[in-house]
Parts: sequence; structure tokens; C-alpha cells
Amino acid sequence: MSKPSRATPEARRLDLIAATARVLASHGAGGASVRTIATEAGVSPGLVTHHFGGVARLVEATYDHVAAQVAQALEAAVARAGDDPRARLAAYVEASFAPPIADAALLATWIAFWSMARADAAMAASHARHYAGYRARLEALLAACGVAPARCRLAAVGVAALVDGLWLELCLSSGTFDAAEARALTGDYLAMLVAG
Repeated sequence: MSKPSRATPEARRLDLIAATARVLASHGAGGASVRTIATEAGVSPGLVTHHFGGVARLVEATYDHVAAQVAQALEAAVARAGDDPRARLAAYVEASFAPPIADAALLATWIAFWSMARADAAMAASHARHYAGYRARLEALLAACGVAPARCRLAAVGVAALVDGLWLELCLSSGTFDAAEARALTGDYLAMLVAG
């Protein structure tokens, strides 16, 4: 009889991260305890401490993981758009209005992250780093479309704010408008920015 195989440390870490994202989505920041996460992952609470040193580090790792997944989805949309700079910019923006980004559970997870970032310096630093990367990517895509360098930073801030607001409302109350309307709104705004 063979012994059951044990998960590798990296697989166990990813399982704990996925469980943390589910707990944050269903229970919010206040429900993210070692015991709740361990129960969700089907492991002993000691494994959270063993792999992450505690719940705070696990939540930070979850933030990084979820942000990386969102970034990968955005970049995949850009890659599918081909070489045209305007199509690439539109694809990057419009990807926020389709799965896997336009998702109520992802919104709930982000809300938990945002609430934690207001009270925890490490989470605030993670938030600042990820949003800076997002805005920098928008700046590069806008510059490739001919937006003047002096305008790129604020243009990226404006696009990010528009996308975040539409994404939030689309996930919260999808009956107000649909993804096609969100794409049309952002398309009009992008056209205005590119036209100067």
C-alpha cells in the first residue's frame, strides 16, 4: 500500500492563499482569522503559522497573488489585441468589464483588501505598489497612442478612476448598465484623451 502524497510547500501556500481569498470574499476583513482560513483550506491552523507566520502575512500574500492574477488577465487582453496601440489600450481598459475581473467575489475580496490597507502599513504599501504598477502600465499604453508625456500621468489617473468606478458599479448592481455600456463609456473617454 502506498502512502498518500503530501502537497508540496508551494502547493500548500497556494491552497492557503486561495482559501484566504474565499474567506475575505465571504466574511470580509473581520472574518479573516487563522482558524477560519484553516477550516476553509481543510488544514490545521498551525499550517498558516508554519507557511506565513500568521494571518497578516497570509493576507498580504493573498493581495499580491490576486493583484498578479488581475494583471495577468489585463496583459492577456493586451496580447490578444495585436500591435495597434489604440486596440491595446482599449483591451487593457475593457478587460476590467469581463470575467475574471468583473466578478462579485473579486469585488468583495478587493473591498476587504482596501479596508485593511487603511489600517495596516504593509497592506497600504502593497496597495500603493499594485496601483502604481497599474497606472504606470496605463501611462505606457497612453504614450504609445500619442498622448503627450506631460499629460500621461493625470490621464492614467483619470482612466483608472473611471474604470474603477464603472467596475465597482457593474459588480455591485449590474442592472444599472452592462459591460457593453461600460466599454462604450471608456471608449469615448479614451478617444477624447488620445485626440488631445
